[in-house]
Amino acid sequence: MDGLRQRFERLLEQRNLATEVLRAVEAKTGVDKRYLAAGATTLLSLYLLFGYGAPLLCNLIGFVYPAYASIKAIESPSKEDDTVWLTYWVVYSLFGLAEFFSDLLLSWFPFYYVGKVEREIALHSRLRHRNVVAFHGHFADRDHVYLVLEYCSRKSLAHVLEARRMLTEPEVRYYLRGLASGLRYLHQQRIVHRDLKLSNFFLNKNMEVKIGDLGLAARVGPGGRCHRVLCGTPNFLAPEVVSRNGHSCQSDIWALGCIMYLVLTGDPPFVAASLTEMYKNIREGRYPEPAHVSPNARRLIARLLAPNPAERPSLDQLLQDSFFTQGFTPDRLPAHSCHSPPIFAVPQPLGRLFRKVGQLLLSQCQLPGPYTPNEASCPGEDAPDADFMEWGNEASLLERGAPGPEVRVHLLAQGTLQSGPAGSEGSPGQEVEAAIRSLQLCLDPGPPATQDPAGEPRPTLWAPKWVDYSSRYGFGYRLSDGSSGVLFRDGTHMALRAPGGQVSYRPHRGQLEMFALRDVPSPLGAKLAVLRLFAGYMQQRLREEEGLPAPTPPASPGLCLLRFLASQQALLLLFSDGTVQVSCGGGQVQLVLNGPPGGLLLTAWERGQPAASYTPGTARSRGCPPAARQLLRRALRLLRSI
Repeated sequence: MDGLRQRFERLLEQRNLATEVLRAVEAKTGVDKRYLAAGATTLLSLYLLFGYGAPLLCNLIGFVYPAYASIKAIESPSKEDDTVWLTYWVVYSLFGLAEFFSDLLLSWFPFYYVGKVEREIALHSRLRHRNVVAFHGHFADRDHVYLVLEYCSRKSLAHVLEARRMLTEPEVRYYLRGLASGLRYLHQQRIVHRDLKLSNFFLNKNMEVKIGDLGLAARVGPGGRCHRVLCGTPNFLAPEVVSRNGHSCQSDIWALGCIMYLVLTGDPPFVAASLTEMYKNIREGRYPEPAHVSPNARRLIARLLAPNPAERPSLDQLLQDSFFTQGFTPDRLPAHSCHSPPIFAVPQPLGRLFRKVGQLLLSQCQLPGPYTPNEASCPGEDAPDADFMEWGNEASLLERGAPGPEVRVHLLAQGTLQSGPAGSEGSPGQEVEAAIRSLQLCLDPGPPATQDPAGEPRPTLWAPKWVDYSSRYGFGYRLSDGSSGVLFRDGTHMALRAPGGQVSYRPHRGQLEMFALRDVPSPLGAKLAVLRLFAGYMQQRLREEEGLPAPTPPASPGLCLLRFLASQQALLLLFSDGTVQVSCGGGQVQLVLNGPPGGLLLTAWERGQPAASYTPGTARSRGCPPAARQLLRRALRLLRSI
């Protein structure tokens, strides 16, 4: 008896929802909690006895009596009576018992869910962190409990992935950095989330990621584990959870690895025809190798998805991984990245030369207003573009602009068309040197312009349409003569010439190859399919830009896109024939510089306004508008500093 009393007192000393309620009632009434617990137990027993004892007794009678009747029926000569009674006995008894137990379970469901919500409130109400959804309070009525939480206007990462299909590595670094910060805080509070997934990661108006939905969260015990309960989303369960060894902080680390795999590839790592097979793959750590991600990303995923929990990195070690230290992580993301990818540049590093060119030309491009020939109205003069980012995957670099108050640029440069050694014919470095000479011709001393000195626009080959899917395939463009091309992420280039349908292909550091459309080799079939997909999309779905007269000169068979740089406000394209195209404000302002030094032509226009063409002779004799002249002067100043 003493042993039972001591065990009863130990149970009352534990900290859980029931004992907290008993302590609160004891404080208000002054009645010892032992008597309160005994009284509550007695009332519950009486409730079960009178509420469910009679139905249970009736069901037992309904089970026994047909059995007795069936036995009596066996003694009769009629076999039909035997069959009828046995059938009646089985059906009636099963239905009666099922009704009894269903009533019993349904009567306890409200108690279960109320307890679950109260546990969530007890955990969540004490949490205060930038990357955890804030808890503001709760209230209840007769039927419902209401939680007042932080408003996250950008919905969840599940909505982002549904619209985007997959994310780029800089975005993944940004989100993982916030998730790791919030998860570290939870683990410091000895809380394991146990249900990390995209639909539980929310975004506020500033695109800050926050961990929410702590309905399955629990405190870890002294051994660092929770109760051995199989709960959570099956695709993200860790091997130790599947083996019913309980959740731990390392189980949340595993879930982060599954999430990283999912957002980079668009598919979860563990998918199988049956749940048993999927759990087997989880225990063995067997998943498809992601093909379209960087080596650093693959290595980090392998570390996070290690079957042995001790081999997984901690959250601090996660942020020190080469995936983060050797890759660009943006300080913030634009709001439109919820439904459309930011413009990325993917080829491989070319060096300081073209990075600085991009810093100059793109950092000065802002959303334009009406053109006025005034020095202060130069785009970007009042507000330098502090958000310029060019994002890619492997070996990314973060570089600021040249010192000075007017330029503060985040630039991540990654490579070019790998068609030949540096300095070879048509290489980016050679074309940049040609651009320096061309800009010098436009900026030779001349009289100040009192009016626009430009003449009638001339037919110019340019790219009115483009589509950026460089995070997976490449950058596609459509020229004004109807030709289309793709600069693939592996550094190769393929173009479809119009109207003859000739296909040109420039492999890695190789010579240009020309094929008829029906004679393209089978190894290039996948790239041709991507090219035709991009070409059809741009022709049918993208709006035709106006501004230059038609027809335009046809593209040469060997014309290639050597490089592209992009930000939210501007896009720069460099072609192998020396053409430089700058599009500002989402196509609001276009500038095309092309032609050899002896026949250089600078064409500029704004959407809805006629285009105008300049030549070096025109600029020298009649002057250049101050806004255009200042932009060209800054470009030349940076080019000379290289």
